[in-house]
Amino acid sequence: MAKILEIEFKGGRKAFYANPHEFPFRVSDRVIVEVEKGEGMGTVINLGSLVDKRAGDQTLPQILRKPEKSDFDYQLENDDLEKEAFTDCKERIEGHTLDMKLVDVEYQFDRKKITFYFTSENRVDFRALVRDLASRYRTRIELRQIGVRDEAKRIGGMGVCGRKLCCSSFLREFEPVITQLAKDQNLALNPTKLSGCCGRLMCCLRYEADMYIESQNRFPSIGTKIKTDKGLGDLIKFDIFKDVCTLRYENGETQVLTLEETESFIKAAKEREKNSHRKSGKNRFNRRNKPKNRKPRDTKPNEN
Repeated sequence: MAKILEIEFKGGRKAFYANPHEFPFRVSDRVIVEVEKGEGMGTVINLGSLVDKRAGDQTLPQILRKPEKSDFDYQLENDDLEKEAFTDCKERIEGHTLDMKLVDVEYQFDRKKITFYFTSENRVDFRALVRDLASRYRTRIELRQIGVRDEAKRIGGMGVCGRKLCCSSFLREFEPVITQLAKDQNLALNPTKLSGCCGRLMCCLRYEADMYIESQNRFPSIGTKIKTDKGLGDLIKFDIFKDVCTLRYENGETQVLTLEETESFIKAAKEREKNSHRKSGKNRFNRRNKPKNRKPRDTKPNEN
């Protein structure tokens, strides 16, 4: 039986848990685990030797038991309470005129804690709101500010590709996505086409970044001067999928060459340059070692 399992909670939050009682679990099974000052319900998403390695030697919280039918009914009640708390908190935010957007509400399984997730561009003083919520629900209240990417991960949705958002389906952690990734893929720098539902650059721009960089390294740099049968041209663009290069000559004419043809022209130019340097060096050597033409000295006969 697996001794360490990876558990996922609402909103994509994941953590490792020890299974000291060695309950037989499979992926997608629901479990009751210990959390801070209470109990929580999650879903098994991974187990095996890879999970053991990733978890390391840290001290892990424990899995308490397998849920029963009464536990599932209790969780369904929590889902209804979360919807009611969401509406109530949203009204209270408007009442306090706070600059914040409520994203989600999460009840701890044993209802000893309620977490309200929100987004805001600025720091928010929500102490009065917390007091109101605590007096209303008589339990621990936590307001947690998250980013817009975390908001998309919790809410979910469909991307422009027609599939479920990567962040809410399989991405474990967010990685930085920069504009240079779009430039490397020769994409138009149009924010409306490059941004996801969260308003940030799409995470999928990073998936093939290494392949694009590796493919582009096979080509000469843009602006490289290449001498062909038509003359000296500048490399203005290349296509990594068709393996072709486009040159522009001084008269404005363009020519499309295969990568193999381009490399052959560059190689030929290097050979010519190498031979010319070798020849010029040889000529300098010959001139240096060539004996100078000296006039014979006039020798007068010895009169004595």
